[in-house]
Amino acid sequence: MTTIGTFLIRLPSPIGRLELTSDAERILSLSIEHDGHLPLEDTPESPSPLLERAATQLTEYFAGTRTVFDLPVTPSGGSAFQRGVWQRLSELGFGEVTSYGELGRSLGRPGSGRAVGGAVGANPVPILIGCHRVLAADRRITGYSGGSGVPTKVWLLDHEGIEHRS
Repeated sequence: MTTIGTFLIRLPSPIGRLELTSDAERILSLSIEHDGHLPLEDTPESPSPLLERAATQLTEYFAGTRTVFDLPVTPSGGSAFQRGVWQRLSELGFGEVTSYGELGRSLGRPGSGRAVGGAVGANPVPILIGCHRVLAADRRITGYSGGSGVPTKVWLLDHEGIEHRS
């Protein structure tokens, strides 16, 4: 169930239904349908102007007419390290890619690829914070925690024209 002051909206997409939450000022989470389910599917929708704007921008992204999101996004939770990873991910643009190792080095933590992978996988706002843009150093897909997993990541990478290996 959503908490007081939290808004909720769902929308269709080519990778499954999406569920977004926000407070009055920021997007807090985005979930991609997994095995036909969403985390808050038993909670009634509670739209807000911000979530309606997010739904429009996501629809434009999936239609190929938007490459930049203009939304206030503040992932909920996470450790200081995770929030640092999410901040770096938010700086990646449409079609840009990085590796787990590069992310670790950019945070002053070389050799922390596994910890970076855990932080990337814990991103509560996928797509808006492009965790799908992280690949192994050889451009291999090593996993994806959103939606249907690797097939969802492949769709997003292909949509943005990012070369990758399975």
